[in-house]
Amino acid sequence: MATVFLNGRFVSRDEAVVSAFDAGLQHGVGLFETLKAVRAAAPGAGDDAPDRNDAPDGDAAPPGPAVIHLRPHLERLAASARALGLSEQLRIPALAEAVELTVAKAFAELGEGVRALRVRLTITGGDLNMLGRPQPAAEALEHSPTLLIVAQPATLYPDEMFSRGTRVVLADLRVNPLDPFQGHKTLNYWPRLRELQSAAAKRAGEALVFQVTNHLAGGCVSNVLLVRDGRLQTPIARGEEEAVASGELDPDADGGAGRADGPAPHTRDGAVLPSPVLPGVVRRWVMEWAAARAVPVERRMLTIQDVLAADEVLLTNSSWGVLPVVAVEAEPIGDGAVGETGRALVEAWRAQAGA
Repeated sequence: MATVFLNGRFVSRDEAVVSAFDAGLQHGVGLFETLKAVRAAAPGAGDDAPDRNDAPDGDAAPPGPAVIHLRPHLERLAASARALGLSEQLRIPALAEAVELTVAKAFAELGEGVRALRVRLTITGGDLNMLGRPQPAAEALEHSPTLLIVAQPATLYPDEMFSRGTRVVLADLRVNPLDPFQGHKTLNYWPRLRELQSAAAKRAGEALVFQVTNHLAGGCVSNVLLVRDGRLQTPIARGEEEAVASGELDPDADGGAGRADGPAPHTRDGAVLPSPVLPGVVRRWVMEWAAARAVPVERRMLTIQDVLAADEVLLTNSSWGVLPVVAVEAEPIGDGAVGETGRALVEAWRAQAGA
């Protein structure tokens, strides 16, 4: 059973239809976010708790339904909508209210037996004729996007998936850092889902996607973090390029601009190369978790050699939280078992986010 909010009102599953001329259907014009909601605050939630709804930092999570990392998801959505020309008018408070209303209604309809929801928020270009007569930029942005929110019971992952870890394979897909649509959650997810299907056929839980430069981008539906020699390493994400190059972020990282052996690999002739990596919300939470424990974090360009040499490999997304990787293809990671950092993060996410 799903609760559906479409363009300002709740509708039944049969009524949840959009125009045949919607730009999301006609041209794939749109963005989405996938969030997790829990029925009530996890007992004992404290300073490690991910932001729920819009509670101030350090405040206990409010009782009742809570959407994990709601504001960061909506801020990322609005930033992508502006950057890609979808809309300049997305109002985060109104979107947050719509998501919270949908979540509350879904929990009420589903009953106490359902403790967590998967929430998918989609915004498309609406009835926008992308092939029509060109309009001035200001007029072109005044169309009405389609807003769709669907809340349904979250996928229940088996405990052993996290205690034993998963195996990943290498995807054939390569992403281009010069493609301005990379690093955003656009509706064009077919290539990634196709790779995920291929991984499942090989009895793997994910596939690692690399850039055309052979640097790691992430998983098909996840971000990737490595643990090596007591440090966390992760690919530079969209929006972090300049700050990493200048040393503002991770100033002590050996992949930064101040390396003794020359410029950072994401710079060339003084120019900073863009990143096709999604700035993951749970990825950010993991880095904040590490910083709170004085664990160094490095954002850097990573290769397959870096992955295979890691002590631990971790996958993050808003559905499963943190998922440890124990093998890449036939090669074990570390000793082939879930490591200390992976276990700690799995437990932190489970305890604080109600996973």
